[in-house]
Amino acid sequence: MRYRKFFPFLLPKLYLMTRIFGICLLFLVSINVRAGNNGDSTELQAAMWQKYVDSVKTALRWQHGTVELAGGVAKLNVPQKFKFLNSEQSKFVVEELWGNLPQEGILGTLFPADTDPFTEGSYVFIISYDSMGYVKDDDAEKIDYADILKGMKEDQVEANKQRQAAGASTIEIIGWAAIPYYDKTNKTLHWAKNLKVEGAEENTLNYTVMVLGRNGILHMNAVSTMSELATVKASIPEVLKIPSFTDGNAYKDFDPKADKIAAWTIGGLVAGKVLAKAGLFVFLLKFWKLLLIGIVAIGAFIKKFVMGKKKEDEPWPVDQAAVTAPVKEETES
Repeated sequence: MRYRKFFPFLLPKLYLMTRIFGICLLFLVSINVRAGNNGDSTELQAAMWQKYVDSVKTALRWQHGTVELAGGVAKLNVPQKFKFLNSEQSKFVVEELWGNLPQEGILGTLFPADTDPFTEGSYVFIISYDSMGYVKDDDAEKIDYADILKGMKEDQVEANKQRQAAGASTIEIIGWAAIPYYDKTNKTLHWAKNLKVEGAEENTLNYTVMVLGRNGILHMNAVSTMSELATVKASIPEVLKIPSFTDGNAYKDFDPKADKIAAWTIGGLVAGKVLAKAGLFVFLLKFWKLLLIGIVAIGAFIKKFVMGKKKEDEPWPVDQAAVTAPVKEETES
């Protein structure tokens, strides 16, 4: 499809939404043409973007306090420093707004209280649950994480073929942003990856937190840019206090005579073998701004063409926010 040539990370659902945006915007342009209005197309772009942002913010319904997850298997105790979005709203944000591939099992998202899906320079935890069974942690102290990283990079090559076929941008795993750490006492596992997303200005941070339970794991994946690594790291101790399993579903409640044992241990969780369906999440919020710039530029062209006032030396609209110095990358291995 032609739109994927210009926006390789654009998904079919997003394409439908962009067509609606395009129709609305061209309608506004046609009104300006008929009225003989020579208004600044940059102002039109900003107005359209702000209207969309405001409509989304108004529609979101945030939660605090105790939130049940996964049919009552687990729960969150959301403090005032954070806020929670339910499954339906979270899927809209992650897939429609940010442009990620469709994901199964998203239970919700956890945002810092002073942010929202449009906040730049922030992070969000995407929450899911996998009923894979009881994960043994006997191998936790024997894992070679350098070897696991090598295998993850090789697996991502194949995963990128699927992403390209789906019209999504490719993702390269640069290295660990935080080396995996397992807390045997509290049964929590966390680590971070440094990702390079095709077409992105800055590398992406995926910070994973897992809580092991009797019949599976609660998975919290923080998504941000690498520049926010220190901020996300600083939040981890408090974030680890938020999720818990309900009575009878904790790791200590395991019954070897009745319960299922997972096929993977701690090493398998870090390698991502059993979490392939969760994939790697990225922020593509700036895509919407760039898309609106493109639509506005087209509208401006049509308007000027119809009115016969296009000058040879007149510049096209440029989003100065998108013109930034390249970010130096540090490769880890």
